[in-house]
Amino acid sequence: MAAPDISIVIPAYNEADAINSVVEEAMGVFEAAFASFEIVVVDDGSADKTAEALKELAERDDRVRVILHPQRAGKSAALRTGMLQARAIWVATMDGDGQDDPLSVVDMAKAVDLSQVGEVGLVAGNRTNRTDGANRKFASRFANGLRRSLLNDDCPDTACGLKLIVRDVFLAMPFFDALHRYLPALTRHLGYDIVNVPVVNRARTAGESKYTNLGRAAAGLFDLLGVIWLMRRTHTPGPELLRRPSED
Repeated sequence: MAAPDISIVIPAYNEADAINSVVEEAMGVFEAAFASFEIVVVDDGSADKTAEALKELAERDDRVRVILHPQRAGKSAALRTGMLQARAIWVATMDGDGQDDPLSVVDMAKAVDLSQVGEVGLVAGNRTNRTDGANRKFASRFANGLRRSLLNDDCPDTACGLKLIVRDVFLAMPFFDALHRYLPALTRHLGYDIVNVPVVNRARTAGESKYTNLGRAAAGLFDLLGVIWLMRRTHTPGPELLRRPSED
Protein backbone atom coordinates (compact mmCIF):
# COMPACT_ATOMS: atom_id res chain seq x y z
CA MET A 1 0.00 0.00 0.00
CA ALA A 2 1.40 3.38 -1.02
CA ALA A 3 2.20 5.81 1.78
CA PRO A 4 -0.26 8.71 2.09
CA ASP A 5 0.76 12.31 1.53
CA ILE A 6 0.28 13.04 5.22
CA SER A 7 -0.53 11.14 8.40
CA ILE A 8 -2.50 12.68 11.26
CA VAL A 9 -2.06 11.27 14.77
CA ILE A 10 -4.74 12.02 17.35
CA PRO A 11 -4.19 10.91 20.97
CA ALA A 12 -7.44 10.48 22.88
CA TYR A 13 -8.25 9.83 26.52
CA ASN A 14 -11.88 9.80 27.71
CA GLU A 15 -13.13 11.75 24.70
CA ALA A 16 -16.20 9.63 23.87
CA ASP A 17 -18.40 12.72 23.55
CA ALA A 18 -16.05 14.54 21.18
CA ILE A 19 -14.00 12.07 19.15
CA ASN A 20 -16.64 11.29 16.50
CA SER A 21 -17.13 14.92 15.53
CA VAL A 22 -13.37 15.60 15.71
CA VAL A 23 -12.49 12.83 13.27
CA GLU A 24 -15.43 13.44 10.94
CA GLU A 25 -14.66 17.16 10.70
CA ALA A 26 -10.99 16.42 10.09
CA MET A 27 -11.79 13.96 7.31
CA GLY A 28 -13.97 16.49 5.52
CA VAL A 29 -11.22 19.12 5.68
CA PHE A 30 -8.41 16.76 4.64
CA GLU A 31 -10.38 15.28 1.73
CA ALA A 32 -10.46 18.72 0.15
CA ALA A 33 -6.83 19.58 0.95
CA PHE A 34 -4.73 16.44 0.38
CA ALA A 35 -4.64 13.84 -2.38
CA SER A 36 -4.29 11.11 0.25
CA PHE A 37 -4.15 10.98 4.04
CA GLU A 38 -4.60 8.69 7.00
CA ILE A 39 -5.81 9.39 10.53
CA VAL A 40 -4.30 7.31 13.32
CA VAL A 41 -6.23 7.64 16.58
CA VAL A 42 -4.60 6.26 19.71
CA ASP A 43 -6.97 5.59 22.60
CA ASP A 44 -4.76 5.93 25.66
CA GLY A 45 -6.57 3.50 27.95
CA SER A 46 -9.83 5.45 28.14
CA ALA A 47 -12.29 4.51 30.90
CA ASP A 48 -15.36 5.70 28.96
CA LYS A 49 -16.76 4.63 25.56
CA THR A 50 -14.04 6.24 23.45
CA ALA A 51 -12.92 2.83 22.15
CA GLU A 52 -16.45 1.96 21.00
CA ALA A 53 -16.80 5.27 19.18
CA LEU A 54 -13.45 4.77 17.47
CA LYS A 55 -14.36 1.24 16.36
CA GLU A 56 -17.39 2.59 14.52
CA LEU A 57 -15.28 5.26 12.81
CA ALA A 58 -12.68 2.75 11.63
CA GLU A 59 -15.34 0.37 10.31
CA ARG A 60 -16.87 3.13 8.18
CA ASP A 61 -13.64 4.34 6.56
CA ASP A 62 -10.31 2.51 6.15
CA ARG A 63 -8.44 5.83 6.21
CA VAL A 64 -9.09 5.84 9.96
CA ARG A 65 -6.88 3.49 11.95
CA VAL A 66 -7.36 2.91 15.67
CA ILE A 67 -4.85 1.68 18.22
CA LEU A 68 -5.80 0.92 21.82
CA HIS A 69 -3.45 1.21 24.77
CA PRO A 70 -4.45 -1.39 27.38
CA GLN A 71 -3.80 1.18 30.10
CA ARG A 72 -3.14 4.88 30.27
CA ALA A 73 0.46 5.72 29.36
CA GLY A 74 0.24 9.48 28.73
CA LYS A 75 0.03 11.78 25.74
CA SER A 76 3.66 11.40 24.68
CA ALA A 77 3.36 7.60 24.69
CA ALA A 78 0.18 7.84 22.62
CA LEU A 79 1.92 10.11 20.12
CA ARG A 80 4.87 7.72 19.88
CA THR A 81 2.54 4.77 19.25
CA GLY A 82 0.87 6.76 16.50
CA MET A 83 4.20 7.78 14.97
CA LEU A 84 5.35 4.16 14.90
CA GLN A 85 2.21 3.24 12.95
CA ALA A 86 2.12 6.30 10.67
CA ARG A 87 3.24 5.75 7.07
CA ALA A 88 3.81 9.27 5.73
CA ILE A 89 7.07 11.22 5.83
CA TRP A 90 5.33 14.11 7.62
CA VAL A 91 2.93 13.55 10.51
CA ALA A 92 0.54 16.12 11.94
CA THR A 93 -0.66 15.90 15.52
CA MET A 94 -3.89 17.30 16.90
CA ASP A 95 -5.82 16.77 20.11
CA GLY A 96 -9.00 14.74 20.36
CA ASP A 97 -11.07 17.26 22.34
CA GLY A 98 -12.18 19.46 19.44
CA GLN A 99 -10.14 22.52 20.41
CA ASP A 100 -7.82 22.16 17.41
CA ASP A 101 -9.15 23.31 14.03
CA PRO A 102 -8.14 20.83 11.28
CA LEU A 103 -7.91 23.77 8.87
CA SER A 104 -4.83 24.78 10.85
CA VAL A 105 -3.16 21.51 9.77
CA VAL A 106 -3.72 22.54 6.16
CA ASP A 107 -2.15 25.95 6.83
CA MET A 108 0.84 24.32 8.53
CA ALA A 109 1.35 21.89 5.63
CA LYS A 110 1.77 24.84 3.25
CA ALA A 111 5.03 25.71 5.03
CA VAL A 112 6.86 22.57 3.83
CA ASP A 113 7.09 20.08 0.97
CA LEU A 114 5.32 16.98 2.27
CA SER A 115 7.11 14.76 -0.23
CA GLN A 116 10.57 15.24 1.24
CA VAL A 117 12.68 16.26 4.22
CA GLY A 118 14.60 19.50 3.97
CA GLU A 119 16.04 21.97 6.46
CA VAL A 120 12.75 22.25 8.37
CA GLY A 121 11.90 19.38 10.69
CA LEU A 122 8.93 20.81 12.56
CA VAL A 123 6.07 23.22 11.94
CA ALA A 124 4.69 24.33 15.30
CA GLY A 125 1.21 25.71 15.81
CA ASN A 126 1.00 28.85 17.95
CA ARG A 127 -2.42 29.62 19.46
CA THR A 128 -3.29 33.26 18.95
CA ASN A 129 -6.68 33.17 20.68
CA ARG A 130 -6.40 30.76 23.62
CA THR A 131 -9.76 29.87 25.10
CA ASP A 132 -8.42 28.65 28.46
CA GLY A 133 -9.15 30.50 31.67
CA ALA A 134 -6.99 33.35 32.98
CA ASN A 135 -5.08 31.13 35.44
CA ARG A 136 -4.19 28.63 32.71
CA LYS A 137 -3.08 31.40 30.36
CA PHE A 138 -0.86 32.98 33.01
CA ALA A 139 0.72 29.64 33.93
CA SER A 140 1.32 28.87 30.27
CA ARG A 141 2.94 32.25 29.54
CA PHE A 142 5.25 31.85 32.54
CA ALA A 143 6.23 28.32 31.59
CA ASN A 144 6.80 29.25 27.95
CA GLY A 145 8.99 32.20 28.93
CA LEU A 146 11.12 30.11 31.30
CA ARG A 147 11.49 27.30 28.80
CA ARG A 148 12.42 29.61 25.92
CA SER A 149 15.06 31.38 28.00
CA LEU A 150 16.71 28.10 29.03
CA LEU A 151 16.31 26.00 25.88
CA ASN A 152 16.31 28.72 23.19
CA ASP A 153 13.73 26.77 21.20
CA ASP A 154 12.28 29.81 19.39
CA CYS A 155 8.69 28.63 19.94
CA PRO A 156 6.20 30.81 21.85
CA ASP A 157 3.61 28.04 22.38
CA THR A 158 5.31 24.67 22.60
CA ALA A 159 2.35 23.06 24.43
CA CYS A 160 0.00 23.55 21.49
CA GLY A 161 -1.27 20.17 20.30
CA LEU A 162 -1.01 21.16 16.64
CA LYS A 163 2.36 20.11 15.25
CA LEU A 164 3.63 18.92 11.88
CA ILE A 165 6.83 16.94 12.21
CA VAL A 166 9.01 14.60 10.20
CA ARG A 167 8.18 11.13 11.50
CA ASP A 168 11.81 10.00 11.60
CA VAL A 169 12.84 13.13 13.49
CA PHE A 170 10.27 12.42 16.21
CA LEU A 171 11.36 8.79 16.50
CA ALA A 172 15.03 9.82 16.76
CA MET A 173 14.30 11.79 19.93
CA PRO A 174 14.91 10.29 23.38
CA PHE A 175 11.54 9.22 24.74
CA PHE A 176 10.13 10.41 28.08
CA ASP A 177 6.64 11.16 29.39
CA ALA A 178 6.59 14.88 28.57
CA LEU A 179 8.32 14.66 25.19
CA HIS A 180 5.38 16.33 23.41
CA ARG A 181 6.09 19.60 25.25
CA TYR A 182 9.69 19.79 24.07
CA LEU A 183 9.46 18.93 20.38
CA PRO A 184 10.71 22.36 19.20
CA ALA A 185 13.82 22.30 21.41
CA LEU A 186 14.70 18.70 20.54
CA THR A 187 14.06 19.25 16.83
CA ARG A 188 16.52 22.14 16.81
CA HIS A 189 18.97 20.07 18.85
CA LEU A 190 18.90 17.43 16.11
CA GLY A 191 19.91 20.10 13.61
CA TYR A 192 16.59 21.00 11.99
CA ASP A 193 14.87 24.36 11.71
CA ILE A 194 11.36 24.98 13.02
CA VAL A 195 8.61 27.17 11.60
CA ASN A 196 5.93 28.80 13.76
CA VAL A 197 2.44 29.16 12.27
CA PRO A 198 -0.55 30.93 13.92
CA VAL A 199 -3.42 28.50 14.53
CA VAL A 200 -6.97 28.64 15.82
CA ASN A 201 -7.83 27.48 19.34
CA ARG A 202 -11.49 26.67 19.99
CA ALA A 203 -13.42 26.23 23.20
CA ARG A 204 -13.87 22.69 24.47
CA THR A 205 -17.45 21.52 23.94
CA ALA A 206 -17.27 18.14 25.69
CA GLY A 207 -15.17 16.33 28.28
CA GLU A 208 -12.74 18.00 30.63
CA SER A 209 -9.08 18.95 30.80
CA LYS A 210 -6.69 16.19 31.89
CA TYR A 211 -4.28 18.60 33.60
CA THR A 212 -4.20 20.99 36.56
CA ASN A 213 -1.99 24.06 36.83
CA LEU A 214 -0.27 22.79 39.98
CA GLY A 215 0.37 19.32 38.62
CA ARG A 216 1.61 20.69 35.32
CA ALA A 217 3.99 23.13 37.04
CA ALA A 218 5.50 20.55 39.39
CA ALA A 219 6.11 18.02 36.65
CA GLY A 220 7.23 20.72 34.22
CA LEU A 221 10.11 21.88 36.39
CA PHE A 222 11.62 18.40 36.63
CA ASP A 223 10.99 17.80 32.93
CA LEU A 224 12.73 21.04 32.01
CA LEU A 225 15.80 20.14 34.05
CA GLY A 226 15.79 16.70 32.48
CA VAL A 227 15.63 18.08 28.94
CA ILE A 228 18.55 20.42 29.67
CA TRP A 229 20.55 17.40 30.84
CA LEU A 230 19.54 15.34 27.78
CA MET A 231 20.55 18.07 25.37
CA ARG A 232 23.92 18.52 27.03
CA ARG A 233 24.56 14.77 27.00
CA THR A 234 23.25 14.04 23.48
CA HIS A 235 25.39 14.78 20.43
CA THR A 236 24.30 14.13 16.85
CA PRO A 237 26.42 13.98 13.67
CA GLY A 238 23.99 15.95 11.52
CA PRO A 239 20.36 16.03 10.35
CA GLU A 240 21.08 14.52 6.92
CA LEU A 241 21.55 11.08 8.50
CA LEU A 242 17.88 11.05 9.55
CA ARG A 243 16.71 11.28 5.96
CA ARG A 244 15.43 8.13 4.34
CA PRO A 245 17.74 6.66 1.65
CA SER A 246 15.08 7.18 -1.04
CA GLU A 247 15.26 10.95 -0.51
CA ASP A 248 18.98 11.30 -1.33
